[in-house]
Amino acid sequence: MSRSQETVDQSRRAFLINGALVVGFAMVPGAGRAFADTEVDTLGTQVLAPDLPGSLRTNPFLDAWIRIDEKDGITVYTGKVELGTGVRTALLQVAAERLDVAPQAIRFLTADTALTPNEGYTAGSHTMFDSGTALFNAAAQVRQLLLESAARQWAQPVEALSTRDAVVHGRDGRSMTYVQAVAGVQLHRYASKDSPPKPADSFTLIGHSLPRLDIPAKVSGGASYVQDMRLPGMLHARVIRPPRRGSRLLDIDQAAIEQMSGVIRLVRDGSYLAVVAEDEWQAIKAMRKGYELARWSNGDPIPDSRDIHQLLTELPARRYPITNKGTPDAPAPHGWKSRVTKQYLMHGSIGPSCSVAWFKEGLLTVWTHTQGVYPLRAGIAEMLGLPMAQVRCIHVEGSGCYGHNGADDAAADAALIAMAMPGKPVRLQWMREQENLWEPYSSAMRVELDVGLDDSGRLQRWNTELWTTPHNERIVNAGRLMPAWLLARPFTPAPSVPIAQPEGDGDRNVVPLYDVASSRINMTFVTQMPFRTSAMRSLGAHINVFAIESAMDQLAVQAGADPVQFRLQNLSDPRARAVIEKVAKAFNWPQKAAGPGSGIGFAFARYKNIMGYCAIAVQLHVQRQTGDVIIDRVVTAVDVGQIVTPDGLRNQVEGGIVQSASWTLYEQVDYDAGGVRSYDWSGYPIIRFPALPKQVEVHLIDQPGQAFLGAAEIVQGPMAAALGNAMSEALGKRLQALPLARKGWQQRI
Repeated sequence: MSRSQETVDQSRRAFLINGALVVGFAMVPGAGRAFADTEVDTLGTQVLAPDLPGSLRTNPFLDAWIRIDEKDGITVYTGKVELGTGVRTALLQVAAERLDVAPQAIRFLTADTALTPNEGYTAGSHTMFDSGTALFNAAAQVRQLLLESAARQWAQPVEALSTRDAVVHGRDGRSMTYVQAVAGVQLHRYASKDSPPKPADSFTLIGHSLPRLDIPAKVSGGASYVQDMRLPGMLHARVIRPPRRGSRLLDIDQAAIEQMSGVIRLVRDGSYLAVVAEDEWQAIKAMRKGYELARWSNGDPIPDSRDIHQLLTELPARRYPITNKGTPDAPAPHGWKSRVTKQYLMHGSIGPSCSVAWFKEGLLTVWTHTQGVYPLRAGIAEMLGLPMAQVRCIHVEGSGCYGHNGADDAAADAALIAMAMPGKPVRLQWMREQENLWEPYSSAMRVELDVGLDDSGRLQRWNTELWTTPHNERIVNAGRLMPAWLLARPFTPAPSVPIAQPEGDGDRNVVPLYDVASSRINMTFVTQMPFRTSAMRSLGAHINVFAIESAMDQLAVQAGADPVQFRLQNLSDPRARAVIEKVAKAFNWPQKAAGPGSGIGFAFARYKNIMGYCAIAVQLHVQRQTGDVIIDRVVTAVDVGQIVTPDGLRNQVEGGIVQSASWTLYEQVDYDAGGVRSYDWSGYPIIRFPALPKQVEVHLIDQPGQAFLGAAEIVQGPMAAALGNAMSEALGKRLQALPLARKGWQQRI
């Protein structure tokens, strides 16, 4: 059942259900003063038990994850959210496998501040890595406790008992349901460091593809997304935004708007404007009228896109050393220098951001497609001056949601408007142009490399300088919520702080996994920026892997070596070598390009150098007369540790290939001093169906019993790099400015 169809429980009693949880919130040093001297994980959640695996480090109580009672049977909780990746199904499989029950026997709840553990954000390919690992261990330990309970009641050794389908069985024929067994168990206890083992070859759910939980409603037209939610007596709202950041409201004819048919109110707080109406079309018409009537001051200046990469080197910034080892200034007999750039990208979510909020009897409930319900709750509570106990955030899937798009800001909009309309649920949806103009973008970047080889073809020197604006402006205070900037008493965003290595920010994957003797890598972190930027899939890995793998191809030429063999010669990680060798064999590498305008390219990376492995080979051809890039074939191999659902993993890899191709070939935000021009799809082209790869082969390398490494973002960098290397062969010249295939690319070759 979708959240939009469920009975809404807004009572304070819902919060008592979560009484067993101990949670904290701090994304940057000092943001959560109560925990200023304690450890936080990479997603900003307080670490309570550093020796436990996965998200048990931050939520160590077993009943934060699993509860069993007569009323609801088995309930499993996760703080992670479904973003269309199918991960909800995969997490359910993990829990069901280790509990030894059928998936259908589990009531599975995700990301609700009244019910589920605080796992920070669903981001960075951490869901299986953190939540999957937590559930794998918590479920195994709960099952063991149930066995021990039955053993005590029957006076039998635990080894004599077995479980199947939520029932404990004894050798003498006796049986006991999990509900009966839990009566003798206290689940409100810290998890143990070690869990009962289960051989991977005995898994019946992990490693097998199950039908995804989220697909039926989506393909049948059912209520699937927050955009589909309808509550009794619900009102509709639209916001009226300034022409650009920094603009302030000078005047608006409020009466003229409120006299329109169906309009209930114009909500105004400083420069914040929103209209509330009885139905959606009335709200849209009132919004349009508001745009006609509002007068604004001039806003912040916007640079010309042609100057942005030089501007990045001139804006206020902090320089962060990433790596400094060996003798990075030592001369090398062979070398390559390059400058790689990318423009701003937008998420381009197909469905504009939406949220539903309801302020009733002192409790504000917000349904949202945020990636972090707990951080959002804290930001909204601060913005509204409410205690956090009076704000509940519930995740509902969004129609086209990933990264830090407009979801949190739309939730803040809905919350502000709902507070002005107490007792009534309010649905707030952005328009397409609002999504494109106001969502946080992916940063423009500049990467400069100076790399060298010795005479034997070994990497001797790897020096990199990169410039970037923040890739992580997630919600750590009310000032990170864009609507809060416009209030009569505006909030200031928290200072920008990059994510530390090895996770990385703009410097994600800037350190090559290859064996390098000497290296100096620095990041210039630009803190005063012309655009608001934040997280988009893979963060800086997209361009950093592109730059690294471009250099590897150029160095292979200087070494007189085949590109694949050159990589293997400089790579000692056995799992990295395995994915490369798998692709080379499947692609029948080496092979020559088909003819003029054709090219083949290869690339590899391990995401963040700590997570999933991916190698890709691409075959394409370029039509010089039209500039069209035809991707003929893509072959990839991935290793993400223990595979939970092969079909879901394949979906993620194929989707990443398409998305990265779109970014690398076509996408960029168009802007100049007059403003942003990419306010609709004609101004922000994404890949179209005719340009999709003609053939895609995905090879999965399973690692039974190994850690879950995550899959959602492992492909973006390698696919971009393989495309770049293939285009370089097709054109006879290396292109270093992304996107590669936009209008005018012919002049760059």
